Amino acid sequence: MTRTLDEVRAATARIFGDAGIGTPALDARLLLCHATGRTHEALIAQGREALAADEAARLQGSVARRLAGEPVSRIKGSREFFGRDFVIGPDTLDPRPDTETLIETALDLLARDGLQDRPLKVLDLGTGSGCILLTLLAELPEAHGIGSDVSEGALQLAAKNARRLNLEGRASFVAADWFAGVSGRFDLIVSNPPYIPAGEIPGLALEVAAYDPRAALDGGVDGLAAYRRIAGAAAAFLRPGGHLLVEIGATQAEAVIGFFGASGLIVEGDGLRADLAGRPRCILAKSPLRGVAEGLRSSKISLETPDIRDRFVPAE
Repeated sequence: MTRTLDEVRAATARIFGDAGIGTPALDARLLLCHATGRTHEALIAQGREALAADEAARLQGSVARRLAGEPVSRIKGSREFFGRDFVIGPDTLDPRPDTETLIETALDLLARDGLQDRPLKVLDLGTGSGCILLTLLAELPEAHGIGSDVSEGALQLAAKNARRLNLEGRASFVAADWFAGVSGRFDLIVSNPPYIPAGEIPGLALEVAAYDPRAALDGGVDGLAAYRRIAGAAAAFLRPGGHLLVEIGATQAEAVIGFFGASGLIVEGDGLRADLAGRPRCILAKSPLRGVAEGLRSSKISLETPDIRDRFVPAE
């Protein structure tokens, strides 16, 4: 019997709900839109229309993949990030909303300093799908940037996203192991590096452990390997007064701040930023201006600073 779009959407949501999927109605709607090529608005307006046989077949395949634990974004092959749609694949991390905190922090910083309309140079380490770099370039019309990654597949996908967003004239991509293979100095260096301790990866949610590339998750034994490498070389690639902005895991702030301080970078009083859930999410470090490095070092922070500790460390 032929069923309408509304009927199929409701039935799919029930299947997902019975399977314990956390967002059954949302997943059903997204996959039905994907299977039929309709927008959300069209799905509502045309809800009484019949689901075509080819659409039903595509939806059936998507539902089976979702029930097996595959994320909706992987099934669709794309993820919305900061209001734009990015193609993703097996070589790239699935962008998370939490990472938008990094974008917001960078834009707030540049607006505060009146730099948002300057011809800035941006470097994105471990660019993956390119979502961080390309979002920044889309929001900063005069900026140019480089995205580096060790994965050729990721670099090809990032270049595809640049073309889709008409940013290929301001974005380039290079095969590099962090800074190895990169040249020049930058006004802003950003990164969402792998920060999960290797031993914890098997215990992650199936949607992450089975579908995100391990190289984008594995931060070494303690989860901090990438930060050590970034901190050790970043100063040589930052212009005087330039900024380094990295995403971190919820318990890693103090260690990462220590790495940056030991390498001569400065983390000022507002350099630790939280996501919408109140968890430490980003650290913003600064390269000293020539001749005033020692005067600026006194502004470094850590979780021992009372106002920072009170914001991010639960009271015992």
